[in-house]
Amino acid sequence: MEKKILRKQYISENCFVCGTQNQLGLQAAFYELEDHQLVAVFDPRDEYQSYPERLHGGISAAILDETLGRAIMIDEPETWAVTAELTLRYKKPVPLDQPLRVIGRILKNSPRLFVATGEILLPGGETAVSAEGKYIKLTIDKITDVDPEAARNFMMPAEPDRETIDL
Repeated sequence: MEKKILRKQYISENCFVCGTQNQLGLQAAFYELEDHQLVAVFDPRDEYQSYPERLHGGISAAILDETLGRAIMIDEPETWAVTAELTLRYKKPVPLDQPLRVIGRILKNSPRLFVATGEILLPGGETAVSAEGKYIKLTIDKITDVDPEAARNFMMPAEPDRETIDL
């Protein structure tokens, strides 16, 4: 099903999940959709293998954690999320070397905490891994010891590269 993209979220240079300059990272792109879901797109490479031709479960956890944590920024763009709890259900093997979609959405939201759910979708649309996470909302100066202005500089605007995405 084709979904309209409203905005592409920021990226950074060195983040493991979205970092454009991190050669070891996933280099995922994040898109806010018209239905208040966030979708991440990434190509799992051979370096992320566990069993032959299968994505390592820890990498599945990392991309789901990032996607669920970023989903809050659809409505609260200045909110930073820190994972308090993450539960995953591995349902099907995740293949390597083909583009994957990861969905995140907010289930509950309060002033200090939010709960999000999501899944990694296989190319045919089936759910391979599902997740639910609880996240604490914090300001950047509570997350890192880096000067808040310097920490903000690691966020780089992401140029839109598509208008719709197929889920």
